[in-house]
Amino acid sequence: MTEGRVYNFSAGPSVLPEPVLQRARAEMMNYRGTGMSVMEMSHRSPAFSEIFTETKEKFRSMLRIPDSHEILFLQGGATLQFAAVPMNLMEGKTADYAVTGNFSGKAAKEAEKYGTVRLACNTEACGHSRIPAQEELCLNPDAKYFYYCSNNTIYGTEWQYVPQTAAPLVCDMSSDILSRPVDVARYGLIFAGAQKNMAPAGLTVVIADRSLTGRELPYTPQIMSYKTMIEHDSLLNTPPCWCIYMLSLVLDWLQEQGGVEGMEQGKRERAKLVYDFLDGSRLFRAHAEPGSRSDMNVTFRTGDDGLDAEFIAFAARRGLVNLKGHKIAGGMRASLYNAMPLEGAGELVRTMKEFERKHV
Repeated sequence: MTEGRVYNFSAGPSVLPEPVLQRARAEMMNYRGTGMSVMEMSHRSPAFSEIFTETKEKFRSMLRIPDSHEILFLQGGATLQFAAVPMNLMEGKTADYAVTGNFSGKAAKEAEKYGTVRLACNTEACGHSRIPAQEELCLNPDAKYFYYCSNNTIYGTEWQYVPQTAAPLVCDMSSDILSRPVDVARYGLIFAGAQKNMAPAGLTVVIADRSLTGRELPYTPQIMSYKTMIEHDSLLNTPPCWCIYMLSLVLDWLQEQGGVEGMEQGKRERAKLVYDFLDGSRLFRAHAEPGSRSDMNVTFRTGDDGLDAEFIAFAARRGLVNLKGHKIAGGMRASLYNAMPLEGAGELVRTMKEFERKHV
């Protein structure tokens, strides 16, 4: 790791690969002889059009996205999609929602404005510490779609299977996209905010089955219509140009690391290192149950708020920052996204061991 940098465990905006940052720095003032930064370019200029087209091609190739699905580069974050999804797909009728964390809960509440939401499951009673099994899902045969969030950043759980449903699958993959292979053809729609595994905050990627578009409610704003944005190739308005460029650089880096298959292997190694320690620890304990644990966001605590705060400060003095858990859940959270090196996970475990020796 470059001298002076820390191990950044933030849940988002999160750590970016150092080679990507170095390349962006080198191209900052003069992008490939244009005499300007990508941040200064017209989104309709030849130079940016090339960036835009190449990024879409790289993204399609990386996730093996079939031709039946369109890639959109949008703004507004996952939160905007909480409304865009029902506006475009619910048709004022009903949809199934799996509430396994904070953001799927928010999405379900937002969707209630545009139709009838039926809860396929709700894990609030157990503190969102587990993902329900397929047989526990209560599915509605009339649902226009089934909605779930594949990884829960706040509580540290992750779906280890793809739900089997008759209705089209809609998935918020904001915090685990590009960390493992995905059979995109099984989904009606996937969306993800970029600030976890893809790029700086400001870009939202939507992967939409074209056959599901064109059904939006009549009052849907044009900027939120999938059909309209597909027709304009995401260029109805000025897109987040810099973030799209940064995604392109991240995709190049991912390719060099073995693609999503390489990322899957890396995330398993990082997460196993931390969970193995937690399961044997006399001081710390993991929040999520085995079988439902996230490889992206490891949530843990001591059981004493004061001791949690002491550990967070202890780790920060050793260059491990942003370990404080979300205000809703408390405790600690170590986000192990694609750009977190294995050494970062190892240093976290060494720091926890040292702290434990001092307090047990």
